[in-house]
Amino acid sequence: MKINKKQEALLKRLNNRIIFKLVSIFKLPMAIVTNLKIEEINLFECRTSVKYNYLNKNPFKSTYFAVQSMAAELSTGALALLTVDGLNSDVSFILVGNSARFIKKAKEKTVFICNEGDKLHKAVARARSTNEQIEETVKTIGYNNNQEIISEFKFTWSFRIKSSD
Repeated sequence: MKINKKQEALLKRLNNRIIFKLVSIFKLPMAIVTNLKIEEINLFECRTSVKYNYLNKNPFKSTYFAVQSMAAELSTGALALLTVDGLNSDVSFILVGNSARFIKKAKEKTVFICNEGDKLHKAVARARSTNEQIEETVKTIGYNNNQEIISEFKFTWSFRIKSSD
């Protein structure tokens, strides 16, 4: 798949930590509070991270599940945003479902990797060609510093052409 100019510009903004932090102040304030980061993103894969710290912890001395969920969702949501060509797209998208499985305690930095951007690209193409609402579920996996799986999340995104009202 070839990248267009809108996607290229959005990739530069998402991969720039300073710009991401500035945008987060207004669009994702909890990303600032939890110190959520996009480690790297391209058309097909997104890596996000969150550290275990005082604000993110639960009583069980691990990263709170909701904080993990935020980092996991960002790894799929950033790909969805990139797939629809950025913010000024003819396609709208929304999260319609999710599930999670927690395997180990998150006691350090957790990196979430979603490498299913191709599934999102195909869903957006179907939404554009059929003019119907299309749902697609993508998986992201959280790893600790030892590359052990901490948690697995599945997020279902719904895509549809914006109405011309």
